Amino acid sequence: MARAKKTFCVVAYDIKEDRKRARVSKILEKYGIRVNFSVFECMFTDIQLLQVQEKIKKILDKRSDTVIYYPICVNCYTKIIYQPAHRQTSRTIEIV
Repeated sequence: MARAKKTFCVVAYDIKEDRKRARVSKILEKYGIRVNFSVFECMFTDIQLLQVQEKIKKILDKRSDTVIYYPICVNCYTKIIYQPAHRQTSRTIEIV
């Protein structure tokens, strides 16, 4: 059985309430790493991404909260630059 293809995705959010922000963070930690206070680098299958979006959507206040998903292609992924360089995290990507 073939493994599902995963997509690298940067997820950034601006959530007003601490409790809601913590809940979103906990969800994203299952799929990736925090690279900034409100930014995660994640790997999702298509199904996982839809599931995460649905879970997070239920938490958000539609009037004040925002979550943005930036899918990154493999070619662009290899061009990511971290500054300062010592902050670069160890990342691996599997091309399927």
